[in-house]
Amino acid sequence: MRRRFTDLRVPAGGDETRAASILVIDGRIAEVAAPASAAAESDEEIVDLGGLLVLPGVIDGHVHFDDPGFTHRETFETGTRAAAAGGVTCIVDMPCTSLPPVTSAENLQTKLAVIQAKAHVDFMLWGGLSANAMADPEWRRNLAEIVEAGVASIKVYMLSGMETFRDLSRPQLAKALEEIARHGVPVGVHAEDRKMVHELTSRIRAEGRNEPLDYAESRPAAAEISAVTTMSELCRETGARVHIVHLATGAALDIVTAARDEGLPMSAETCPHFLEFTEDDLRRQGALLKTAPVVKGEADRDRLWEGLASGELEYVATDHAAGQWPEEKHTGSIWTDYGGVPGVELSLPYLYSEGVRRGRITLERLTELTASAPARFFGIESRKGRLEPGFDADLVALADDETWMVRAENLHNLNPYTPLDGYDLTGRVRQAFVRGQPIYRLEDDGSEWFGDPGLGQHVRRESKVGR
Repeated sequence: MRRRFTDLRVPAGGDETRAASILVIDGRIAEVAAPASAAAESDEEIVDLGGLLVLPGVIDGHVHFDDPGFTHRETFETGTRAAAAGGVTCIVDMPCTSLPPVTSAENLQTKLAVIQAKAHVDFMLWGGLSANAMADPEWRRNLAEIVEAGVASIKVYMLSGMETFRDLSRPQLAKALEEIARHGVPVGVHAEDRKMVHELTSRIRAEGRNEPLDYAESRPAAAEISAVTTMSELCRETGARVHIVHLATGAALDIVTAARDEGLPMSAETCPHFLEFTEDDLRRQGALLKTAPVVKGEADRDRLWEGLASGELEYVATDHAAGQWPEEKHTGSIWTDYGGVPGVELSLPYLYSEGVRRGRITLERLTELTASAPARFFGIESRKGRLEPGFDADLVALADDETWMVRAENLHNLNPYTPLDGYDLTGRVRQAFVRGQPIYRLEDDGSEWFGDPGLGQHVRRESKVGR
């Protein structure tokens, strides 16, 4: 099948763009050519994009789509539908918020059997290693089998609230990292100091305090700094490729940068909510903005934007984790309110609007943060993340001058709420394609079209990483 995309612009370095056409043959990009040199063949289908800016499809490397097991919060169908509407053409789903957790080959196959027919976009799966999994004498064999099956990375927690996926002690982390390093895949770490958070939470709750900032006080920047320091030490001891997920604190980023300057294989990601919101917003919005880690101060926010521009942060992911709305976000106590926000649908428009349009990052850096860097991290850099011949034709067409207002009720995930409700963003996803096939289109009259679920394919990790 040949499909030629015409009347479009592509990134051309920095913030520059150039007019182009893109020829797709059997789902792969065959050429990215200047319009005048693109003579259509008789068997080509022409897709006129009306001058839109075409970017490589977003790879969201950190989502919780809760399927199977927690489908009152999200399903793989609704989560990937929201992804398509946001120009996200590949997601990487976490192992911990589905039942059974993806800690063995059998559990991985159970999950795949449920979700494959639901996927609107391509997907990868994180594998995991929990205290529960390490209690099994066969945990090393189970780990080897999920790596062999192509999981994207291995997730561990230093602080977990899930009985089905408990956190690891420092000795357990050392054993886990040594074993993971042998397999040449990264390990993603939820990095908060368990002892510090538990002690603070017990004291604050005993005092009867129940405000959003009381919750924030229980998970301070010091807890993240302490945990990231520990992971830097373990990275040095084990040689494992350590990646800090959803990093929120500027001083913690400094630790990651120092480790990298030392030559250690350490990196971090951050999320749009840490780039936009502070504790002042948490005080106003309450549980709507409750996450773990917690949003921090203005200096932290500014430091994260600086880290995006400088390359100190590897990529941006959303940590999409929607609770049941409104029940789980309005339980009557900040301590029992669900911690998590949706994000997969708004990440690209937000980063374009508040990053590129405000001069914080270039358009070139945006495509690195959202596509080529996560493709490299997850070992699929030979086929995804770039607008180049030989790569999957995962495309998002952006109306880069269109300003629009975010409305929670218009989101497409199962529980549509967002702390960005009412925000004006510039840059709107108009069309999206996975391997050259249309998955989403927003018409001028506001109507929307989606491709069928099941179009998305399971993508396996291809390349390993060095020690």
